[in-house]
Amino acid sequence: MSGHWLLSLPAFLLALGILISIHEFGHFWVARKLDVKVLKFSIGFGKPLWSRRGKVDDTEYAVAMIPLGGYVRMLDEREGDVKPQELHRAFNRKSVWARIAIVLAGPVANFILAAFVYWIIMMTGITGLAPLLGEITPDTPAAEAGFAFEDRIIRVGDTATPTWSDARIALLQQSMSSNDARGSAIDVFVQTAAGEEATRTLVIDKNALIQGNGDAIARLGIQQWWPVIKPIIGGLVEGGAASRDGLLIDDLVLQVNETSIDSWFDWVMVVRDNPGVEMQVDVLRNGEPQRVLLTPAERNVDGEIIGFIGASENQSGALMDKARIRVSYPPIESLKRGIEKTWDISVLTLRMMGKLVTGQASLDNVSGPISIAQFAGQSASVGMDHYLNFIALISVSLAILNLLPVPMLDGGHLLYFAMEVVTGKPLPEKVQLIGQQVGLALLGCLMILAFYNDILRLVG
Repeated sequence: MSGHWLLSLPAFLLALGILISIHEFGHFWVARKLDVKVLKFSIGFGKPLWSRRGKVDDTEYAVAMIPLGGYVRMLDEREGDVKPQELHRAFNRKSVWARIAIVLAGPVANFILAAFVYWIIMMTGITGLAPLLGEITPDTPAAEAGFAFEDRIIRVGDTATPTWSDARIALLQQSMSSNDARGSAIDVFVQTAAGEEATRTLVIDKNALIQGNGDAIARLGIQQWWPVIKPIIGGLVEGGAASRDGLLIDDLVLQVNETSIDSWFDWVMVVRDNPGVEMQVDVLRNGEPQRVLLTPAERNVDGEIIGFIGASENQSGALMDKARIRVSYPPIESLKRGIEKTWDISVLTLRMMGKLVTGQASLDNVSGPISIAQFAGQSASVGMDHYLNFIALISVSLAILNLLPVPMLDGGHLLYFAMEVVTGKPLPEKVQLIGQQVGLALLGCLMILAFYNDILRLVG
């Protein structure tokens, strides 16, 4: 197992544990407030790994083996005998509005968690990447709109975009908010490389944007700016192949075996691809061309043999300062922005789900536990602020997923209760049972699709 997965799994399980606990606590807290007896509060399904009894109502608290969910089991005549003196505390005996409040409390708790986490992030500050553009892809909407290299996106419509992540979300949200299926025109305000402010009108074909594969923003022709590091030797490992075969610090690599080397990335890839192979390396040393015969050493990385020479660059730190940005706000403004961010992510998620259901968006966009675990590990490796941002994003997704009108989910129960409000009586248990079976089948199909997409991504 690679180091990436060693971080991804615990980061994923920790985030999942927090989100499930908050969700189930929402149900639990409101049930207690409305005088419903709670029999069990479980994080996870299956055989308990840990459990204890509480002092109030002898409620059992448990952590179970399968961490993909949780539940709060309440006193209910439909699930077992209830003592006459406790009938008033049974879930099924409560008013429909009380039952709605208890079921709704789980998703609401996840929304509150997301807003709280965003508030903390915005108050303490998050390090992000500046909304600075790299090379614009020719013959794309961005090229037609006049975007240029090193344009900095200041605002998309009325939405400020201090970071690259903010710019991406704003572009997606604005593009999907139009009612015109043929496309929408979005005003994007930028600061040019010369320091002047300009407006670029981006015309987007909404259907083409969400139906294609890969990164939707990249398909617009927009790429994030990234520093191009020159192939200059900045450091050498004593006894390494580079030092042994005659490379020196400050050598500028010009070409390898008559093939030009334009960046440090090109140089690294050539070295990686030639383990144990002698190469003719032309360098510029003190203004004079020199030729070095270099044979990379062999190194085993995750079962793959790659070339390694023991050389490093020292330019990226200063160049990356241009790409990094740290954003923070005062407490009151942070709270306002945290709530707005939760709302914006919720609306964007709902719109994307709507496109998936109607077939207007590719099912390739559906991700499962494997992809989420990867994202958890990646965000945790960057820093706590990014990991918290990941938790907030998944909390919103979990809340919305649970509100879908699918039996077996909170939204399915809310649908039943809405029908009860209209008809004045609960749905027959047989109808509810059939609905649960249909809901279970739908969730099973969704899970299979999510795992299928995850596996495809893993194998490339």
